[in-house]
Amino acid sequence: MSSQRCPLQKDIDAFLDYLKFEKNSSRHTLAAYRRDLKKLSDWLTSQTISVWSDISEKRLRLWLAQQHENGLQSKSLQRLLSSVRSLFRYLNRQGIVEDNPAKRLSAPKASRKLPVTLDTDQMDALLRTCDNDPLTLRDQAMLELFYSSGLRLSELVGLNLGSFEEDYQRVRVLGKGSKQRIVPVGRKARAAIRLWLSARAMLPVKDEQALFLSQRGERISQRQVQNRVKQQAREQGMPTSVHPHMLRHSFASHLLESSGDLRAVQELLGHSDISTTQIYTHLDFQHLADVYDKAHPRARRKKDKD
Repeated sequence: MSSQRCPLQKDIDAFLDYLKFEKNSSRHTLAAYRRDLKKLSDWLTSQTISVWSDISEKRLRLWLAQQHENGLQSKSLQRLLSSVRSLFRYLNRQGIVEDNPAKRLSAPKASRKLPVTLDTDQMDALLRTCDNDPLTLRDQAMLELFYSSGLRLSELVGLNLGSFEEDYQRVRVLGKGSKQRIVPVGRKARAAIRLWLSARAMLPVKDEQALFLSQRGERISQRQVQNRVKQQAREQGMPTSVHPHMLRHSFASHLLESSGDLRAVQELLGHSDISTTQIYTHLDFQHLADVYDKAHPRARRKKDKD
């Protein structure tokens, strides 16, 4: 590997400085750009490219294909291409290049993993509790609300006492992109919330507005909620990998399985694109396919006879 410096490195460094000082990009974002553009500068050096105009769409496509052959996965390729596009947009604004050869390229789509859910029996076990101490009542209310209304972790943590309507029958949540939506609250979740509110007064209240408080009376953090969900799962003899988003997945899967109303589930989850919600139809079909494979006489695999 040649230690020769890339002739175009000064422009790449200027772009990174722009991200740092003018765009105020985070340390994490800068590190990602730096890693991606290091791959680009290494390639430019290996190809002895010394002017930006020598980089054509075809050459970039071949380079990306090589990266893929060398083991770079779809998500990493998508990020790499995004970094290169951003660099060329900057160079274009600076008058250094006339065209962006990366703008018409696309990386291979990453295969979408199906979400992991709990079945109804597992959910019943997770929501089962006998203790009446304030923190247990708080945890019960959080779990019930996750499963009842399909909330994201950030949405639940951000709830205030005034977020509810119609005697706790509906709750207003602030979702992604600061979009507000109103979702129904189930009967058991409403009962759990009322029990928690009666116990909430027993804690030192520092955040008067927050619905869910930590032991010190401050708004509960996302990490604390994650830990409490894992702890409840362990106490019920369930996998320690249970996390809050799994309850949202379970809410969506069970609701879609019962109703078949994709649009309604999309609305309740706050998905801007229905294709995001459609992942749960694949999950439901996978479940049906598994049942078919196990039950249908023509689908069952016969044991090999010796």
